[in-house]
Amino acid sequence: MTTVYFVRHAEPNYDNHDDMSRELSNRGLQDRKLVTEFLLDKQIDVVLSSPFKRAIDTIADFAELTDLEIQIIEDFRERKVDSEWIDDFNAFC
Repeated sequence: MTTVYFVRHAEPNYDNHDDMSRELSNRGLQDRKLVTEFLLDKQIDVVLSSPFKRAIDTIADFAELTDLEIQIIEDFRERKVDSEWIDDFNAFC
């Protein structure tokens, strides 16, 4: 049986408004370690990611530790979030 683990990217830096290159926040950089810890004892053969930097960066430590190449899947991209939505989100937080 095949098991699939879906991982949502760690917290991004919302100050960067370029969707494709938005990196992880400091918290996101810490949280990706939790992702790695969770996945390390799983029998994972393939690592797939959306093309967004925050998604790749979230899984990069795991992929490096397990010597797996991250395969970028363009169709895994997220919907576009405009700056108005980000401003509303930041006001809510």
